[in-house]
Amino acid sequence: MAGHSKWANIKHRKAAVDAKRGKVFTKVIRELTVAARQGGADTEANPRLRTAVALAKSHNMPGDTIDRAIKRGSGGTDGADFQEIFYEGYGPGGSAVYVRALTDNKNRTVSDIRHIFSKHGGSLGENGCVSWMFEMKGRIDFPADVDAEKLFDAAIEAGADDVLSEDGESAVITAVDSFEKVKQSLEAAGFKHEAAAVTMIPTNNVRIEGREANKMIQLVETLEDSDDVQNVYANFDIDDKLLEELSEGQ
Repeated sequence: MAGHSKWANIKHRKAAVDAKRGKVFTKVIRELTVAARQGGADTEANPRLRTAVALAKSHNMPGDTIDRAIKRGSGGTDGADFQEIFYEGYGPGGSAVYVRALTDNKNRTVSDIRHIFSKHGGSLGENGCVSWMFEMKGRIDFPADVDAEKLFDAAIEAGADDVLSEDGESAVITAVDSFEKVKQSLEAAGFKHEAAAVTMIPTNNVRIEGREANKMIQLVETLEDSDDVQNVYANFDIDDKLLEELSEGQ
């Protein structure tokens, strides 16, 4: 679970005290609005919205804020008309970087993202240059105190594809279609997850060390800090100790 997935877990644990909470809320509200606009306000019939609501609750977003975002989206008229766009490029050390954005101004967003890549030792590439290195999967992360053996048995019985364990932490990997079913089954079995989302998982990782590792984290952090960027996926693999040190410096 090294690399970008471990970095994401570190960031998730810090979210409750993150000084950028307001920006996190803005991104989640945008996701709620777009999900409701595309698939309707019924979470039972709209898996994307259901996932967005779960994300909002994980950040302790007030219920009335969630409801307003859904109503704004399902109404289809208020607010900006956001488009979902993916950008692909390379980071330091040849790592692949896949960016998902929701934007109301494509020219502004591509200019900003190209600048961020260039500033931090990367380069924005053409469509398709790295997307083939990622698979869309459901991922459910569990804390270190979970019983890994019992989790494995319950996850496989529920239909999960795999269970990854490293340094005491565990992650259940599912097909997109079975993500909700597996998550609900594990919740019913008493397993409390730390994070859960449909995400892009790299099929291979690129080891990065030293200055390039620091530049890679700066690239990811700056991309994530962009108002238009919703998610950043990457296939870097950085030594756990170094990754923790870099996270402390952010």
